[in-house]
Parts: sequence; C-alpha cells; structure tokens
Amino acid sequence: MAFPVATRTQHEQCMVESEVLRIYNHFEGLPLSDQTRKLKLKRDDHINYLMRGLGILPASFSSLDANRPWMCYWILHSLALLGAPVEDGLKNIIIDFLRRCQDKNGGFGGGPGQMPHLATTYAAVSALITLGGRRALSSINRRKLYTFLQRMKQPSGGFRMHDAGEIDIRACYTAISVASVLNILDHELVDNVGNYILSCQTYEGGISGEPGSEAHGGYTYCGLATMILINEVNRLDLPRLIDWLVFRHGVEFGFQGRTNKLVDGCYSFWQGGAFALLQRLPSVSEEQIVLPDVGHCSLDTSHTSTTAHISEVGKISKGTSSQVDDTGAFRQEGLNVPFPVNYSDIGYDFINRSVETKPLFDAVALQQYILLCTQAENGGLIDKPGKNKDFYHTCYCLSGLSVCQHICSDAGSPVMPRAIKGPSSNLLIPIHPLFNVVLDQYNEAREFFTTH
Repeated sequence: MAFPVATRTQHEQCMVESEVLRIYNHFEGLPLSDQTRKLKLKRDDHINYLMRGLGILPASFSSLDANRPWMCYWILHSLALLGAPVEDGLKNIIIDFLRRCQDKNGGFGGGPGQMPHLATTYAAVSALITLGGRRALSSINRRKLYTFLQRMKQPSGGFRMHDAGEIDIRACYTAISVASVLNILDHELVDNVGNYILSCQTYEGGISGEPGSEAHGGYTYCGLATMILINEVNRLDLPRLIDWLVFRHGVEFGFQGRTNKLVDGCYSFWQGGAFALLQRLPSVSEEQIVLPDVGHCSLDTSHTSTTAHISEVGKISKGTSSQVDDTGAFRQEGLNVPFPVNYSDIGYDFINRSVETKPLFDAVALQQYILLCTQAENGGLIDKPGKNKDFYHTCYCLSGLSVCQHICSDAGSPVMPRAIKGPSSNLLIPIHPLFNVVLDQYNEAREFFTTH
C-alpha cells in the first residue's frame, strides 16, 4: 500500500513546528532566572537597529526606493512603541523629506518626484503623526490630499491605489483611515464603501483583497477597520469573521495570514489588531455572538458610553442594507429613519469605549512567540525562526506585542502585571488599533486637525 507523499507546504509546516517546539522545549528546561532573561524584550538592541535605519542604508535597499515613506513609518512607529525619542534635528530632516514626497496635486509618492499612491500616503501621514508637533502636522496639505482621495474613489465604492492602479481593500483602508485621522472624512468619500467591502467577505468569514479572492489577515484587518470608521461594521457577518480569525492562531502560538499558511510574526498585529477592534464592538458582546468566558480580563460592565456612533447607529440586522443619503444622513433601508453620523468622532469615540469582551485569543501565548521566536540576536524582529530581520516585521511584531499587552485595558488605564509576558520592562506604548499609531500621537493629531 502506497502512502501519500507530503506536499511542500506540509513539509515546511512540519519544519517550522519542529523548530518552534525545539525553542520552547529548550526554554522550559532552563532555570527560572534564565527563562526571565530569555523572555526579555531586547529594547536597546532594537532601538540601535532602528536608529541605524534612519541613516544611510546599504545598496541592497535600492529595491525599496518606492517605499521610502514606509521605511520612515516602520522605523518611527517602532521607536515610538519602544519609547525611544528622535532628536529634533533628525525629525526636521524626515519632515523635509516627506514634504518633498508630497505631490503638487495631493497625496504622497514613494519618494520625491514619484507618483502619489494611497499606500505611501498612509505611510507618510502616519510617520508625520508619529513625529508630532506643529511643523510635522502642518506639512500635510489636507485640501489637495482630499482632492487626491476623491480622484481615487470608484463607482463600486472602492478606491484605486494610484492613477490607473488596482482597486482593493488596502486602498479602502488607507484612504478612509487617512481621511479620518486628518478630519476630512465625509459622506462623499464614504458612499458605497461598505458595499464594496461586503463583496470581499468570503465564505470562510475573512476578508479578501478584492471580490472573489482568498481571505487574508491583512485585508481582514483593513476591511474591519474601515467598516468601523464608516460606521457600518455590523453589516459584516461578524460571527463568521471571528470564526475565521480564531483558527488562524496556530500551534506555534503565532498567527498565520491565510488558511494552511505558515506562521508569520507580522500577523501578530494584522490578526491580533483585528481582535483588538472586535473587543470594543458592543455587537460582538451583546448581539451577534455568544462568547465563552475566556481570557484574563476583568471587565467593568458598568461603563456606559456617551456616544451612539458605534453602538447605536451601526446596528444593522441581517437582510437590511444601508446608505448615506443626499442630506448626509445614515439610513437603514426599510426604516427610513436618518441618523446623522459625525465621521470625525468615530475613531476618538471608539478608543475611549470600554473593552466589551475578554480576549478571543491567547494574548500571553502570542507574546511568548514574539519574544522567543522573532527577536534577532543583534536587534530587529523577524517573520519566524530562520528568517532575516527587517523593518517591516520589526514594526508589526512590536505593534502586535503592544496589542497583546494592552488587550484588556481601557485607554489611559494601567496594564495588569499578568497581561505582560516576561519582565515588566517589556511593556510597550499603547497604540490606537484603528490607525496603528501610538495613542498619545493620535490624540495630538486629532486635536490639531480639529482646531486647524
């Protein structure tokens, strides 16, 4: 009798599982003092690695010439998470560089003189918000950026990434999130976006990059966050989305990005961040799904929100559709009752809600994967054991680590010691999970763009 031959995918999965198991078994056999040392975040090494990236990069980085605003964002956001300041002279150099990436007709390109692109626009805006201060924030030409966003908007509700470029979920998220944080989001930009995102939710429950494609962790985060920002999140099939997400948490304690794919440290944020969003949705805890009593959060259920943006306006039952009418009111088809939506407040109100549910994944176990399996020896973080470090994975592994540590904490409240894997010195700065910028910088930007 012939036995089936393992596929390449199965072979690679076994190799990764074996290596991670070896790391965990070695860790378990260490004395307690050595375990604590192993679990320590190599903060100084990571900071040194990131600071070098803000200088002159070697020729091997030339292939990333069209991603230079992303390099700024990945590095600056990582430093912000680690609590490492950037000195004023270097800040000004970065601000001036990003200003030169800004197109005369709106939006930011991948470098000076390059065509504007929604992805690099998101990266540049996020980098400038992370730098903070009047000089950085005022360098963004919001009027022309809004014109660029209008130009990218499509009748389907989606957005193009650039002129004649692809239409996908990334474009929806980068356009809507930038417009939201800059206080320029309006009904014209929002119109029909929800319908496009609904067309990308797959039979598995996750969200694909475009209609008919495979569900993917990054696209699921982008679609979910966008639906929250446009106040239509309850149009999604949230039970199926949660079901898809929880099965992406693998035996290695990390997340995979798609079904039957390998674990990857970057999905610590893309999947973990999606859970952080779901935890603040009343519909998850009250309406659409009944969750088991799991996790380590102690929730204060006495909190009552002062806003109805998420909990009331977004309640849409299965079989109904929603739209924004010509008067700028949110309508639920069949009810004909307008609910005015102030899009500029949604992100702020969302982060100031209490956490509604306990964790839907093992946040402490994910921290273990990040700390033991993704920290490179001399700084920087990686995809999985055996891979090379880079700024992208450093950014999103650290973002995921912050999400895990603060997963049970309301904005501004202290983190419980048991929520932190390893020594207390591992604690990172909290982020706003809708935008993935540190919370203090988001609040500064919101105040600035509300008053200017």
